[in-house]
Amino acid sequence: MKNRQPLFHVVKRESAGPGRQVLAYVAAVVLALAVGAVLLAVQGVEPVTFYRQLLTMGIPGSRYPWRAVENFIKLFVPLLIVSMALALAFKMRFWNIGGEGQFIMGAFWAGFAAMKLGESLPRPAMVLVMAAAGALGGGLYGVFVAALKVRFGTNETLLTLMLNYVALYFLQYFAETKTDWNFFLDPGSARPKFAKFPANAQMITIPIGPFNLNLSLLIAAALCVLLYIYLNYTKRGYEIAVVGDSPNTARYAGMKVGKIVIRTIFLSAALIGLAGAFQVSSAGILSTSVTNDVGWTGVVVAWLAKLNTAGIVVASLLITVLQFGCQTASTTYPSIDANFANLLQGVILFIVLAADFFTRFQLVRTRKEGAK
Repeated sequence: MKNRQPLFHVVKRESAGPGRQVLAYVAAVVLALAVGAVLLAVQGVEPVTFYRQLLTMGIPGSRYPWRAVENFIKLFVPLLIVSMALALAFKMRFWNIGGEGQFIMGAFWAGFAAMKLGESLPRPAMVLVMAAAGALGGGLYGVFVAALKVRFGTNETLLTLMLNYVALYFLQYFAETKTDWNFFLDPGSARPKFAKFPANAQMITIPIGPFNLNLSLLIAAALCVLLYIYLNYTKRGYEIAVVGDSPNTARYAGMKVGKIVIRTIFLSAALIGLAGAFQVSSAGILSTSVTNDVGWTGVVVAWLAKLNTAGIVVASLLITVLQFGCQTASTTYPSIDANFANLLQGVILFIVLAADFFTRFQLVRTRKEGAK
């Protein structure tokens, strides 16, 4: 029986400069927005007006525009830190899909510190303790998977994915179990409800006129700079790159691959736990929806930016504008759900991935045997 040849095959392009890639990404985003415009028009919403409100996040004409910026920062900071942390693991080809679980555990242990210590510490010390507890809680939750992979060669994608749900149900247990020992709940509420943190557990803010600058934004910016230096100008960053390219080469060069994996994943998960601590400290209360799906969105951001530090900052900013802007714009249009941002984000992701593919590869028609 004669073998049938495929009509097309994939061939790598000889050159795809950065200018061409940027142009392809811009075209992909424009196409995605055009698809979103069609969906908006079908529901009777003027796309141009909706997009204007989305991009401006409702700030023009608002009586309290600084509040919108403050709320925007609370969404932006966790996404930025989580995306940077996931990129750290992805550079080593360790597929950490457990951002949701590590974020939850960081938030939980930060909340544990806040509720247990109460008013016993001054505000700066309390915020620092919460940050340390969150980082340690998230780091240990992630390094558990890394240790299993190093020792037994387990699949980190599957394990980190399953541990997301373990963490979620762990938090839900404390949210729904009203007993005397559960100090997380409000004792004055008839139904189970998380109690607010003490005042000294609230995230420190820097007043600038009526605007309160969240300290976590400055810390996140500093972390971006430090991670860039760590990955590009330190021996440990070089080790991550070598292990990611070829573990066997790393072993041949005398590197302790297992130690590098455990160290890097602990750092990645600890940063995600730190983001969880910042989130609950800024909110002042625990919640079963504390992650706001930041663990999943962080994966999208990291890959859209191709694990590039500067790209992650830009992509995190744009995705947060998309999410926060959609929430704001949806208040004007009852027919549009706030989850429209997730739909638009998905459309953008798939079109950008397609654009990235076709800037690096091309489909070539397979020649028939004997054809000239």
